[in-house]
Amino acid sequence: MRRAAVLFALVAAVGCGAENTGNTADVVVTGTPPPTPYDGPLHLATKETDESTSGALLAASGAAGRALECDGEISSGGGPDGWSRRDGGDSPEDGLRLYFEMFTPDVPRSGYRVEREETDRVLYSFDVRGRTKVAVVVAKDQKERPGWGPETNASCDPAELPASLTDSDDREIWTDRTGRRVPTTTVTGYSGAEHCDWQSAHFLSMGRGARERQYVRDPDGVISETLLTAPYDGDARMPAAAHDTGYRYGDWQLWLTDDRATAYVRTSDGVEAWPMAKEPVACL
Repeated sequence: MRRAAVLFALVAAVGCGAENTGNTADVVVTGTPPPTPYDGPLHLATKETDESTSGALLAASGAAGRALECDGEISSGGGPDGWSRRDGGDSPEDGLRLYFEMFTPDVPRSGYRVEREETDRVLYSFDVRGRTKVAVVVAKDQKERPGWGPETNASCDPAELPASLTDSDDREIWTDRTGRRVPTTTVTGYSGAEHCDWQSAHFLSMGRGARERQYVRDPDGVISETLLTAPYDGDARMPAAAHDTGYRYGDWQLWLTDDRATAYVRTSDGVEAWPMAKEPVACL
């Protein structure tokens, strides 16, 4: 969330121009800017970190992180990570395009607006209903880096982006019992990677960083049981102590007991018991 003077300013949900959907091929679009654009400095000191906490990401993302208007916590952020002498662009928009080329970020690649412009820096924002969900600051002629290139970047949780942009992603956006999209740091799911022959498996992740818990659906036994706390059970009985979390994905309903040792997923065919991984499992 913004840490500048506009921290508590409310941005109108309408009257801010058309909502950016990213469905256009134009990286930068025109339109009416939000009534209260970020008014803090575009150049702030950053601090590199290996942590993924909200505070650590804000420290690493400088002005871009402060320009966000997230409903929840910041999801990703970083910079600066320099471009080479031959990479720098001739315009700020070239610098924004270089950001996508250098980092291949999991954010929209079109539909950005100029939110703030200075002589040597430009803040680009991807807005949803007039609120900044992705921010990129590009800079000009940095030390040993001529031309325009990306300096800092930050984004809100993917669940705060339009469904039209996230429905094709590998990472699932779950909802609560009212249909509201739930942050991926709360719960998300994804299929196993094909290059590890794990495509028949499915992973459910809750939390992030040191608090992440990962559950595994593995009907074909492609994940070694030594990595799991228990075997997968595709025809389980729902424990009396389990409670409905309210989290939904399609016809899946997530139930947990108080110890959260197993994820019980109620489907249209019955109940499945997904064991927790001893440590998060990843295909490299």
